[in-house]
Amino acid sequence: MDATHEHFNSVRTGRASAALLDRIQVEYYGTPTPLKNLATINVPEPRMLTIQPFDPSSIKQIERAIMESNLGLTPSNDGKIVRLPIPQPTEERRKELVKVVRGMAEEGRVAVRNVRRDVMRHLEELVRNGEVGDDEERAAETKVQKLTDEHVHQIDELLKHKEAEIMEV
Repeated sequence: MDATHEHFNSVRTGRASAALLDRIQVEYYGTPTPLKNLATINVPEPRMLTIQPFDPSSIKQIERAIMESNLGLTPSNDGKIVRLPIPQPTEERRKELVKVVRGMAEEGRVAVRNVRRDVMRHLEELVRNGEVGDDEERAAETKVQKLTDEHVHQIDELLKHKEAEIMEV
């Protein structure tokens, strides 16, 4: 659930969000380093992000990482701060983003189902070893299925909210 929510936050909508840059890795002295470890990220305006690196000599690497991240953003700097204007996405881009978010939601659902499958296998193993009876197994399976359904429903709700946020003009 949390992983899916974090993935959703990294998708660009019309508004600026510091979470947008969470997955960006900067080549810093030969080591890929998360951008948030190298700089302070602020949102001074609804359509602008500012990145203030702790080490001003890393500005070029930060700009390169943002350009290569396929976020569709063009950074500019004044020697101390990198500015990222967030353009309003076109209707076509919004539809692409909705498809991306739906894919992320499906990955989340699959992850929840994989956990259910692993738990079911574990329950079967316990029954085979004689540690748990059939009635207890059925009760546990019912409980696991209910939890799975709840989490899938929560992912669907997150998806609905994110789609509305993306399509909002």
